[in-house]
Amino acid sequence: MKTSRQRIAKRFIVALMAIAVMGTLVTACNASKKNQAEITVTVGTTSDDPTIWDAVQAELDAKGEKIKIKIVNLAGATPNVNLAEGEIDLNAFQHYAYFNKNKEDLRLDLTAIGETLIVPLNLFSKKYKSLDNLPDKAKIALPDDPTNQGRALSVLKNAGLIKLSPDAGYNALLRDIISNPKELSFVEMTGAQLPRVLDDVDAAIINCGYATDAGLDPVNDPIYKDKIDLKNPEQQPFINIIAARTADKDNETYKKVVEAYHTQQVADAIAKVYKKAAIPAFNIR
Repeated sequence: MKTSRQRIAKRFIVALMAIAVMGTLVTACNASKKNQAEITVTVGTTSDDPTIWDAVQAELDAKGEKIKIKIVNLAGATPNVNLAEGEIDLNAFQHYAYFNKNKEDLRLDLTAIGETLIVPLNLFSKKYKSLDNLPDKAKIALPDDPTNQGRALSVLKNAGLIKLSPDAGYNALLRDIISNPKELSFVEMTGAQLPRVLDDVDAAIINCGYATDAGLDPVNDPIYKDKIDLKNPEQQPFINIIAARTADKDNETYKKVVEAYHTQQVADAIAKVYKKAAIPAFNIR
């Protein structure tokens, strides 16, 4: 029969072997994670400013994720078509209103997988210091695409300058103006050109991203600022998103990119880039 001392020694040896096996498994797991191949995720945007996506990358790196964000500027291109055709993995440049209309018009199988921010459209002028100074028959420049023109007209409506048809929805066009007491005239052009024509018009409705890129102060320069409220159903269509192909909506790597976006570091980067004018549209993780 085995003595008590022999039984204790056997149990000790078994315990040591278990610890050794566990240590080997942990080491192997860590080595596997360390040696995991880096995954590159190409994100299409319409801006050259890397600040926000640098913050996303920093979050991924801090978590030890082997994910490398590669930004491709697609300004002037068709980022949703580029995404649908597999030229990029994700895009982040648009709000729901534009996204839903664009993918329907072009019959693209895309899905929003995360919300990013909401960017104000405000009324800027180099000729007048306040809305009260804006004269009758003033010339107003505004975006020419339906979704952003609708939002611009909503800003003018909220400023009390015009009234819109109740049936217009958030894609209102100039023809949906039913009251224009100041007899304002309108000049339509692409959003990126609007800051450039401020010297030639009385005022312009400009996205604060374009305003910031042009050296304008999106907080102090507007003569009218539309109040942003994420709970307001009229403004929710203008929340910006990260989009993916529908087949990739549950891709674990892309989910990690969205999670890294929804962090305090990224919220701080948004405040820096947009000079606190834009508002993060996510709950910080």
